[in-house]
Amino acid sequence: MELLNDEFYMKLAIQLAEGASGQTGINPVVGCVLVKDGRIVGMGAHLKRGTAHAEVHALQMAGAEAEDSTAYVTLEPCSHYGKTPPCSDRLIKEKVKRVVVAATDPNPLVAGTGLDRLRQHGLEVTTGVLREEAERLNEAFNRFIMTRRPFVTLKTASTLDGKIATRTGDSKWITGPDSRAYVHTLRHRNQAIMVGVGTVLSDDPLLTTRLDVPALHPIRLIVDSALRLPLQAQVVTDKSAETIVLTTEGADPQKRLQLEAAGVTVLSCGAGPKVDLNRALELLGERDIASILLEGGGKLNGAMLEQGFIDKLVLFYAPKIIGGDQAPGNFSFGGFERMKDAIELERISLQCFGDDVCLTGYPRNRDEVKSVVHGNH
Repeated sequence: MELLNDEFYMKLAIQLAEGASGQTGINPVVGCVLVKDGRIVGMGAHLKRGTAHAEVHALQMAGAEAEDSTAYVTLEPCSHYGKTPPCSDRLIKEKVKRVVVAATDPNPLVAGTGLDRLRQHGLEVTTGVLREEAERLNEAFNRFIMTRRPFVTLKTASTLDGKIATRTGDSKWITGPDSRAYVHTLRHRNQAIMVGVGTVLSDDPLLTTRLDVPALHPIRLIVDSALRLPLQAQVVTDKSAETIVLTTEGADPQKRLQLEAAGVTVLSCGAGPKVDLNRALELLGERDIASILLEGGGKLNGAMLEQGFIDKLVLFYAPKIIGGDQAPGNFSFGGFERMKDAIELERISLQCFGDDVCLTGYPRNRDEVKSVVHGNH
């Protein structure tokens, strides 16, 4: 039986926050639990950008019982006026006695000032309780707020020998239904999904989220240097989600007009001949896209990885071996000359989905990769 302590209530706050993953846009997910005299008197989560924060929902539930309570919050209460008033002021006003915080806010507008404000008004403040778990919830927000660039998660599904299709191009299905369902959960939790135009030409996917419960559809991003995207493709004709095509300045202007007339947004990313992926990420950040799920083919995966634009990898492996010298693989790029330049993953975790294995990790040496690619070593 788990002990009733700060970690116990913070775990509940983290669960509340995690439940809203994917629906707060460029805002962080936050959970709050209010406890008084050994009872939970209020709970809340931030549910949508521009609406009440987690602390406000919990305080409204608690009502008069908020006085002298302890608030467990996954992220430092804000201290500035944004789309909503400061949560630190609301906690002070409602006479909360103690505030337990998991992670401090990396936002320069907050960055410890919320905690300072609470202490100045006599509230007891404890920080760092389940900090790593809380920070992991907001890894995309943390990157975006500091860089204004989206957090990119690369997802692949392959055989044990690294193939994403047979030599004839057959790819249905490499992994099982449990893995595929989890991928749709990943789509729900990311603001956008990115593929290359080759994937659209070969599979004509919808790139929407399909779960047993209602879910959010990500913005569809198509990397298409020459605007080969057919006007009859489902990502063009289906209006359940926005579609953005990332192309070059030299792409066919007539095709651009046709796509725009069909409701597709077309962004020029460099002079060409290939899409400038760095510029693409800059433009997407300017459009307040904070998280991207990359489900590309080997070439797009390889280019994004080689240039150091991947923040996280989710790699599904089915217990199958198909061989084939011409069968496409997970990653297609020039490669490195020295083993010490290889891209290494850290903070590894493993999960099983049916018979499949899912490995999740983070590139350890992404800055060094950029240096090697651009010849600065």
